[in-house]
Amino acid sequence: MIYPSIDKLLNVVSSKYELVHIAAKRSRQIEETGFLQMPKHKYKSAKNIGKALEEVAEGLIKVKHA
Repeated sequence: MIYPSIDKLLNVVSSKYELVHIAAKRSRQIEETGFLQMPKHKYKSAKNIGKALEEVAEGLIKVKHA
């Protein structure tokens, strides 16, 4: 199983497609800047994409709808 679960993520984001877009963009930001929104030891995932999904699940990424 992956962490966080897709069910928990879809409570925060309205669609799977939007989730993929947000996670990919945040993952690239982490790669480029190295900035993490939580202390490094609190992340369960070692990869940036997993860290981005954890940030979404924790509500640290706010989604603006145009």
